[in-house]
Amino acid sequence: MKRSLEIIKFIVLLGIMAFLFSFAKKRNDARKITKVDVVFVDDNSPFITYNTVNKLLIQSQAKVTSIGKETLVLKKMEQRLQENPMVRDAQVYISVDGTLGAKIEQRKPIGRVSASPDYYLDADGKKMPLSDVYSARVPIITGASKNNFNEVTSLLLKIGEDDFMKRSVVGVNRKVDGDIELELRKVNFKVLFGKPEDIEKKFQNFKAFYKKTKQDSTLYGYDRINLKFESQVIATKK
Repeated sequence: MKRSLEIIKFIVLLGIMAFLFSFAKKRNDARKITKVDVVFVDDNSPFITYNTVNKLLIQSQAKVTSIGKETLVLKKMEQRLQENPMVRDAQVYISVDGTLGAKIEQRKPIGRVSASPDYYLDADGKKMPLSDVYSARVPIITGASKNNFNEVTSLLLKIGEDDFMKRSVVGVNRKVDGDIELELRKVNFKVLFGKPEDIEKKFQNFKAFYKKTKQDSTLYGYDRINLKFESQVIATKK
């Protein structure tokens, strides 16, 4: 008898807990979204606006803050955001206080392809459309690389990591034979980089040449700088 009473108490307790959980869930689901918090987790300037993200989150005429939490499908929201050509990744969540949050990682342009129309090359080596919101200051890509960016992507990434080269390089031209030529800011000569191999060593060689020739005021007297050979810099005077 005593054991039966304990079982009945246990069943009643489970029933109460289930009721309270169901009640709390329904009440929580019935609450409205209090606000939207959009965070860009990358260091890029925004290529996509807050309003655009807002519209992608809720594709209806109603305001986000007037929609009950139970009607939101987070996976579909993430999918819509990730389908935007400016977005690399997105995470959507709802916090306890009713905030609809979105963490956006934008795609990172590393070069701008001169085409009709122009478009960016991103850090993953993929095409990225230009933005109506912000124009990235990146090297212009020309030549025989318009449809195959495997060779220039690694070089552009290294340029972006080097402060001096990032400030100096304004153009990357891939020739038919696969050699790459760099166009620099504030100088008239071109830099024949060769194949995108031994990149860091070639950078070191060029920076040492640049520093020395600028100190002795001969920098602007050259027509072409050849970095194809890892161990030396071949400079051709005008």
